[in-house]
Amino acid sequence: MFVITGILFVLYAALRPYSVETGVAGADAFASPLWVVAHVCAMFGFVALVVAVRKADEFAAVVLGLGAALVLPYYGAETFALNALGSEAQSTGNYSLIDLADPIRFGPTQIVMFGAGLILVAAGAVLFARRVGSWQSALFAAGFVLFLPQFFAPPWLRIAHGLLILVGAVALALQPGRTRQEISTTTGA
Repeated sequence: MFVITGILFVLYAALRPYSVETGVAGADAFASPLWVVAHVCAMFGFVALVVAVRKADEFAAVVLGLGAALVLPYYGAETFALNALGSEAQSTGNYSLIDLADPIRFGPTQIVMFGAGLILVAAGAVLFARRVGSWQSALFAAGFVLFLPQFFAPPWLRIAHGLLILVGAVALALQPGRTRQEISTTTGA
């Protein structure tokens, strides 16, 4: 499940159309089927993350689950509302509709839920890495600690961030059994 998580986050970063997200360019990006596919990959990525960690560390999975519960509504709005805006702007030629993207994304409730969710995801990933205690788990957790800052990075760095999660996920997957054994030793389970 770790590798699936990594693949989903790479797909999210790599498939997502990047643009200035205003006017015609914004409408084209939002209306693209790749916009929906990429963001759905991210949503499934957060679910896969919780499932993957739950097999190894239930407490960290609870923290991750709470974070995902706060993040997923934002991703839903980002995915479907912005796609509808882009499609409507393209079909009507009213590109000022794209101006509605900011209120959809950056209202106070949305930002607080999204930010708090990503902080909880980062905290859950760090808890998991600390309990496992390996460089592989630390590398994997680093991807989630850097999840919020990567939104302010250029596209190439956002794709590199997705690859960081994938590399950490593969490193964890190449340790079959070790993760569970280390956690049971550490937690007394």
